[in-house]
Amino acid sequence: MLTLLHHPFCPHSRFARLAIAEFDLETELVEERVWERREEFLILNPAGQTPVLIAEGFPAVPGPNVIAEFLSEMHPSLGDGVRDRNLIGASPQQRVEVRRLLAWFAEKFAAEVSLPLANERLHKRFMTPEQGGGPPDTDVMRAARKNIRYHLAYIDWLTGQRDWLAGDRLTFADLAAAAHLSVVDYLGDVPWAETQYAKHWYARMKSRPSFRPILAEVSGALPPAPHYADPDF
Repeated sequence: MLTLLHHPFCPHSRFARLAIAEFDLETELVEERVWERREEFLILNPAGQTPVLIAEGFPAVPGPNVIAEFLSEMHPSLGDGVRDRNLIGASPQQRVEVRRLLAWFAEKFAAEVSLPLANERLHKRFMTPEQGGGPPDTDVMRAARKNIRYHLAYIDWLTGQRDWLAGDRLTFADLAAAAHLSVVDYLGDVPWAETQYAKHWYARMKSRPSFRPILAEVSGALPPAPHYADPDF
């Protein structure tokens, strides 16, 4: 049994959940509000960030990309004859591309789009002033909404050139992109009308069984955009 310390609207946590679900691994989910700075959590991950995966016999596995590598190493031959669960890439060239895109979404997209919007529109509602709570910063939200346009254009270009983001097969790159987009889409801040291919790709991702639990979650602070859980949006 695995345990994942996560937050439902942390895009990194959503990526870890999607990856674990694609491996069909039984996992207990424990919500962690990182702004509370729990001592027990900081011992597991001094960086104070979700997600953190706990597996018996191993040190705590922190962060989305480390979790992806851990799952690939621990379950390299997992498969059912129907789905190929090698999500890191079949060749050295593809593994480079998958890891490059993982870094793109975990670092660049997160910093410029998904984390600022989630923090300003959702997380701040649950924080005390001492924890950074308060009214949303409209300048931060405006910048993130501007930034998503060039990120979405890049995703649109990739999905117009390839079957999946990193090539001809589903990989961690698709799960990472979809996880980050799902948080922004919950808020209704993805300009899907500006895309030609990305919307179709994301509809395929939303239709995967691994996505269903995520699409079913609703924040008490803010309802989702009307199209959020609809695969045929």
